[in-house]
Amino acid sequence: TGSVETQNLTCVLEFHFVGFSEDPALQSLLFGLFLSMYLVTVLGNLLIILLIISDTHLHTPMYFFLCNLSLADMGFTSTMVPKMIVDIHTHSTVISYVGCLTQMSLFLICGCMDDLILTVMAYDGFVAICHPLHYQVIMNPRRCCFLVSVSFVASLFDSLLHNLILLPVTCFKAVEISNFFCDPSKLLNLTCDNTINHDIVMYLIGIVFGFFPISGILFSYYKIVSSILRVPSPDGKYKAFSTCGSHLLVVCLFYGSSLGVYLSASFSTSSRKSAVASLMYTLVTPMLNPFIYSLRNRDIKRALQRTLNRIS
Repeated sequence: TGSVETQNLTCVLEFHFVGFSEDPALQSLLFGLFLSMYLVTVLGNLLIILLIISDTHLHTPMYFFLCNLSLADMGFTSTMVPKMIVDIHTHSTVISYVGCLTQMSLFLICGCMDDLILTVMAYDGFVAICHPLHYQVIMNPRRCCFLVSVSFVASLFDSLLHNLILLPVTCFKAVEISNFFCDPSKLLNLTCDNTINHDIVMYLIGIVFGFFPISGILFSYYKIVSSILRVPSPDGKYKAFSTCGSHLLVVCLFYGSSLGVYLSASFSTSSRKSAVASLMYTLVTPMLNPFIYSLRNRDIKRALQRTLNRIS
């Protein structure tokens, strides 16, 4: 650790990650586990995308947004996990300076897309349940594409803003990142520059990409629940709840795991524990999303059955 920290404070060519374990036997187990989880994540989300594209019954706003969410999940996981798997296999924890900034940029783009698409899906559910007669007019194809485009542009802006902060930095206090990927918050903590300006920017980003989306989701579900409670028949209530149940579960997983990582980093001094906690929202949550939407969604099940019948 001493040799890592004293490499250079002015010109950094590479960073070092925190490994999960130095035990060779455990590393082999971790390699197999993470590789299996990554393949399940990619194949599961890819299946959702292919089903939505190939089945005309799923060409609706809800599944258009779900397709984009699965695409963002695949990108989100693929920016970090393959590098982590290779590092475990080669017993290396090194990443170049350029590679680190590239990974951070892709992480922010895909992570913000996840965040904003979940908010857009909550809005879609709000319109479907609270304004069903005007749903086709409000959620027309042009507006759907506009909402996804705005989410993507906002994600690019977030990534650009972080790069504008980090690119001029020439002084780092250390080169060991206390995570298994180039976490933007960890990188900012390593800089020698004025941290007050960084904190102000990070708080503003947190408000735009944290507070506003969560507020939008909470408001949407407040309106959704209020509308559902006014439905007289139990069957109608069940159908309405089942429509948004999968999305609500994914939202709880995404924000719950992110909050857990934040609390873990705040109260735990162990870098390794923080890295393990980060696995929840970088690998576990994207892996579970296809199962949640396929197991709890009749339309996806029917689409899968139709596809299997066509193949057979």
